[in-house]
Amino acid sequence: STLPLLTLLVGALLRVEQLTKRKTAGVLIAMLGVGIALLAGLAGAPPGAWRGDLIMVAAAFCMALYSIWSKPFIRRCGPIPFTTMAMAVGAAALLTISWTRGSFQPVATFGTAQWLAVVYLGLFGAALTFFLWAFALERTAPTRVAISVTVNPITAALVGAVLLGEPLGSNLAIGIAAVFTGIRMATTGNNRSTEAIVSGAADEPRPGSGS
Repeated sequence: STLPLLTLLVGALLRVEQLTKRKTAGVLIAMLGVGIALLAGLAGAPPGAWRGDLIMVAAAFCMALYSIWSKPFIRRCGPIPFTTMAMAVGAAALLTISWTRGSFQPVATFGTAQWLAVVYLGLFGAALTFFLWAFALERTAPTRVAISVTVNPITAALVGAVLLGEPLGSNLAIGIAAVFTGIRMATTGNNRSTEAIVSGAADEPRPGSGS
């Protein structure tokens, strides 16, 4: 949920997006909503969980750079070719690491449920999500795309309550309201400078477009 704020800050530093008050407030409200929604789970956090949190923040920072730097390549070749090539490179890297570390051993014991989970994660959790992310990046500002991830913890909390019996409280309803309020605030309003950057790049002719 720190990804929108990191994307906003990195975009401002690299002069890709303007750091407007409305967009900043929307990002902070959405992140606050995530925090409120997840308050119920803080008491059950294991010792040393902060190390995992730092790793996730570092990963979010990498994703922020990716969202900004990949935009020109997505515009050049389109979201489908970009997603195909990026996933192929990523899969090759992961397969190589898994092979060298002996991580394929548990695969021999996989049953139908495990393989169905792999197919689901590959098609919906990876390919479709990756494509939609690239599709959105091609058409709007990176922060507007990144703020959508604040919905993920909310969805996880709801699904966890249904499938795993995790506790839910009034804080979740407040958090959901704050998240959607923040998303609406950050993605609407007068963001002409940002849209000028986006639309300016969109006017560039693509190879084979005939323009």
